[in-house]
Parts: sequence; structure tokens; C-alpha cells
Amino acid sequence: MLRRLAWSIFVLFGLSVLIFVIARVIPGDPARMALGPRAPQWAIDNLVRELHLNEPIYMQYWLWLKGVFHGDLGISLVTRRPVLADIVEFLPATVEIILVAAIVETVGGILLGALSARYSGSWFDSVVRIVAYLGVVTPAFVWAIIFVLIFGYLWPVLPIIGRIDPGMASPPFITGLMTIDSLLAGDYRAFHSAFLHLILPSFALAMGGMAQAARITRSSMSDNLGRDYVGAEVASGIPQRLVILKYVLRPSLIPTVSIIALDIAAMLGNAFLVELVFNYPGISRYGINAMLTKDLNAIVSVIMVIGLAFVLVNIVVDVIVAYLDPRIRLQGGK
Repeated sequence: MLRRLAWSIFVLFGLSVLIFVIARVIPGDPARMALGPRAPQWAIDNLVRELHLNEPIYMQYWLWLKGVFHGDLGISLVTRRPVLADIVEFLPATVEIILVAAIVETVGGILLGALSARYSGSWFDSVVRIVAYLGVVTPAFVWAIIFVLIFGYLWPVLPIIGRIDPGMASPPFITGLMTIDSLLAGDYRAFHSAFLHLILPSFALAMGGMAQAARITRSSMSDNLGRDYVGAEVASGIPQRLVILKYVLRPSLIPTVSIIALDIAAMLGNAFLVELVFNYPGISRYGINAMLTKDLNAIVSVIMVIGLAFVLVNIVVDVIVAYLDPRIRLQGGK
């Protein structure tokens, strides 16, 4: 694990160099885009000096890196605030819907896949396979639009805009997760409202990953159910439920866990269209706006956050897979 952590530092360093260079060589004048086409030249020149865009690119990177180690990610050209303050404000909103989506994807995908493999060839298996293929080929923003039409207009039972009901005071900022903050503040009305606002975007974000997890779990379990050791365990009198839960499901979850974990990490970058449909103030939407306006500091910072999420998720996956398969732990100890 220490070796993987060390390599992760090099990965993040390489990512920062790559994104920093790409953000500065793509066409467009960030100073002109920030100040507008009618801004006088002296204002443009002042902003260029402020952003150190007149320096060589290696010097720009060194100044940015020094700022990072001091907790300074620079100033956003769009919000005119420190990028770190923007990330602290917008990241928890996306993390909140990702946490709910991760629960839906993990529980729903594994449960549907396991039941489909257990009752292979039945009508239930056929329905799960059709729904799984439909979920895989349908983008998350399409699910978002479908949910808005159904639950926002045809059967208006769930909110479709924002994080909390209009006119309701937001809970004090503690963690940034509105449901958690409302519980800590004892405001159960705010918790109920915030939770209802999470349902549709979270399900829209989870549908594709849940379908993929169901397909992989079903395929892996169907393969393991045909192994000789499973027949030997059943013949020796071990209850079939125990065989499936302990000796079939557990090794079958290894590919599923890897796919789910990487999909959860990718949600940070893929949630922007869902956030746009539901007018949700998250980090993905903030990152896309930064790219459209060539907000240099915001672009690099958002992508580094996503890269850090992938690194951490990969480490967590290694731990979970080693727990599920003792052979991996033995190989790692050699």
C-alpha cells in the first residue's frame, strides 16, 4: 500500500504538468475572455501580469505549484474568488449526489445481478437483462430528462431544481453535505427537503453504472455457479443459500467492485449534464463553465480533484479486492 501511495504521488504530479500545459496552449486569450471584448488594453495587460501569463510556462507552473503547497489554488476568472473557496462550496454538492448514487448503484447492481444469476433462464432473468442493456446504452442526462418529465410534470411528487425548497433556509455550513448539516443542526424539515432533492439526480447518475454492475455480477456468478467446487459443496450437504452467499457471490464481486469503484470516481466528471438538467450547483458544472471560459486556475484545480478521486478509489479497490480474494493478499506479501 505504501508503494501504491508513492506511485500515486508521481501520477498526480504528472497529471498536474499535463493539464497545466494543455490549459495554457489551447486557443483563446483567458484575460480577454475574462474582461470581455470591450475591455481596454491596459486592463488586459494588468490581468496578464497578475496571472503571470507573460512568464515562461515552466515559471508559471512553478509559481502555481508553490501556491498549491501554501493552500493557494489561484483566483477564478469567472467567480473572482479563490478557486479553493469555490471548490469547498461546490464539491460537497456533487459528493452528496455521488454518495447516494453509489449506494443505489452498488446495492441495486449487485442485488439484481445476483438474483438474475440465481434464477438464470427465468422471466426475472430476462427482464433484468433487458433493463440492464437499456441502462447501459442510455446516457445519464437522458435518464435525468426522463425523470424530470415523469416525476416533475406527469406525476409531480419529487422536486427537480436545486438542493432545497425555495424560501427554506439552508442549514449552517459544517460539512457542505446539506443532509448531514441539517441533521447536525436539528433541522429535520431541511433534511427532508434536501433528501428529496437528491433522489432524482442520484438515480439518474446511477442508472448506467447499476445496469453495468448487474450485467457483470450476473456473468461472473453464472460462471462460478458452474465450477466443480460449487457442485462438491452442494453434494457435501452445505445449504445452497450459504454456498451462493459465501462461496459464489464473494469471488464474483471482484470484477464488479472494480467497475463500480471506477464508475463512482468518474461520476465527478460525468455529472455535469445531470447537474445542468436539475440546476444543481456542483463541481462538475463549475468545471465545465471553467473550460468554456478558459478559467485556467479553475480548470487545473477541478481536474486535479477528479484525478485525486481516481487515485484514492484505486487504492480502496485494491484493499477491497484483497479482502475478497486472499490469494491477492498472499501475492502482495511476497
